[in-house]
Amino acid sequence: MKLVDLSVAIEDSLPSDPPGMIPKIEYSNHDDQVDYMLSFFKDATQEDLPDGKAWSLENVQLTTHAGTHIDAPWHYHPTMNNGEKAWTIDEVPLDWFIGNGVVIDMTDKPDGYLVTSKDLIEKLEEINYTLKEKDIVLIHTGASKHWGTKRYLTAGCGLGREATLWLLDRGIRTVGTDAWSWDRPLGLISEEFSKTGNKDIIWEGHFAGIEKGYCQIEKLTNLDQIPATGFTFMCFPVKIKGASAGWIRAIAMVSEAG
Repeated sequence: MKLVDLSVAIEDSLPSDPPGMIPKIEYSNHDDQVDYMLSFFKDATQEDLPDGKAWSLENVQLTTHAGTHIDAPWHYHPTMNNGEKAWTIDEVPLDWFIGNGVVIDMTDKPDGYLVTSKDLIEKLEEINYTLKEKDIVLIHTGASKHWGTKRYLTAGCGLGREATLWLLDRGIRTVGTDAWSWDRPLGLISEEFSKTGNKDIIWEGHFAGIEKGYCQIEKLTNLDQIPATGFTFMCFPVKIKGASAGWIRAIAMVSEAG
């Protein structure tokens, strides 16, 4: 069994998020922390520590949507399933976070392309696969090659309401993408809205959760390193009370024979 890491690292000041969402990490090394560590041991001195060094620590400031993370239904709207209270990340059933993974390769689609159910059907036919209930569907857009740059924010295709509901109607409860958003890049949607005034295109993939509750993963990586099917996918989130998302270490378990 081979384990493939599908998560990006959370890094300090990386411009792969909009201003206001960019993580900040303050690093304290083994010398910086001497006084603090000694404060726990009233009679100890620096000479009592191995090589005079203490522990290291980091202070991290970030949103629950930084790095590779999974969105709970609460992120999209206060309600899901047409009226039920939406689940926060600590309320989502654990079996939503492990299952048979399916990678759908959309790297041939241009940035900003709106993926339809017809596209999904064609791609699934290409890999000769029929979706099963609780499969976890991962969309490979190619956006991940721009991770670490501002270009990442406008890269990749996205799914809207129609394609998202098509997946949910087939018993899919968790989906993911290597792009910044499950929807098309927000800047491109904004431009289209300014031209058309069509409110239905605003965050339509996310807002599909109002009709049917589901979870979505964003900012995956290495989707080109795993097969289209035949692997187990795990994405258990950090349990944050009442939160709209949780950070994950996404892992694909791939059979060596596969």
